[in-house]
Parts: sequence; C-alpha cells; structure tokens
Amino acid sequence: MKRTQPPLATALALTILGAMNSTPALAAHRCGAHSPDHCRMAAERALDAARSPAGAIAVRAAIEMIGVPYSWGGGGVNGPGYGVGRGARIRGFDCSGLTEYAWARAGVLIGTTTHEQWRSGVRIAREDVQPGDLVFYDSDRSGSGPDHVAVAVDATRMVHAPYTGALVRIDPLDRRTFRGIVRPSESAANVAGGERA
Repeated sequence: MKRTQPPLATALALTILGAMNSTPALAAHRCGAHSPDHCRMAAERALDAARSPAGAIAVRAAIEMIGVPYSWGGGGVNGPGYGVGRGARIRGFDCSGLTEYAWARAGVLIGTTTHEQWRSGVRIAREDVQPGDLVFYDSDRSGSGPDHVAVAVDATRMVHAPYTGALVRIDPLDRRTFRGIVRPSESAANVAGGERA
C-alpha cells in the first residue's frame, strides 16, 4: 500500500534537505531565505551525488516517512506498523523498522534488528559516507552491538526514528555515541524476493 505524503510533511522534508551546511542552518533545519525550488534542487543534487542508486532510493523512502511516530518494535518492509510493549498502540517505526523499510524499497532486505543490520553490508569510513548508508550509534559499548541505526542523508545529516514520543526526523549525523557506518550490499544482504545468501 502506497503512503500518501501530506503536503506539509513533504515541504518540511524538502526544506530540511535544502538547508545550508552551516552550523546555524543545520541547527535550525530550514532553508532560510532560499526558495522552495532552491531547496528541492539542493535535495536532488545531494541524492544525485549518491554513488549507489539503491542508497538514493533508500534515503528517499526514509525521508518520505518524516513525521511518522516512533513505535517501539514497529514498522518493517511494508512500512509503518504497530509495535510491541510500549509501541503496541502506536502505528509507526522504531529505528531499525525505518531502515529496514527504506532498504526494502530499494530491493534489499537488511534484517529486522539493529544487530542484523550492523552485519548487512560492508563497513565504510566516516569520511566516505554516502546517502542511504546505515549509520550506527551505541550508548553502551559493553553490549553486544549498536543500539540505534539511521539512514545517512548526506555527510552531515541522518533521518531516523529517534525514541518513544518523537517522530521520524532529520538530525545531525555526528553524535558522541557514533559507532560506525555500513553500506548494505546485495552480496552481503538478502535481495528482496530472492534467497538468503
């Protein structure tokens, strides 16, 4: 089922994507004095620069979900869904549900959990991040792996489902809990509709 994007959310996504890369602009998440057409063109340039067509599809799919509520355990390959526990009454995404959905739209199955997705492709150096790459964070390094995942929009921003009570949104990519970047690949992940590798 195709989700119809409300005009306000679409305009917000384009505004955010078109923001200048200065610190004040990133903090404000808006285009400032630039026209909506300028913002739209800036977003298209960022996505066109992606080395991976699948990555560009994945980041677009994630951006289309801006404004969808966080739902613990919610979402997946088919889009927003009801979660479990504290997410049982909320239709939306948790962090890995959003990234799973975004990459499924690109035709690649990356797994349902943050830990599975951490192993779904090749590790990428921070300076080589491209739109669509999975960005991982870990608030407890003594655990068994990352506890949060997002989709890189560009070298400085990510789209993610942050936490209960929040909506899918774009935030700065650099954080104290940064763990690493993975670029999903068909050889390291399952191709939608195909067999397990």
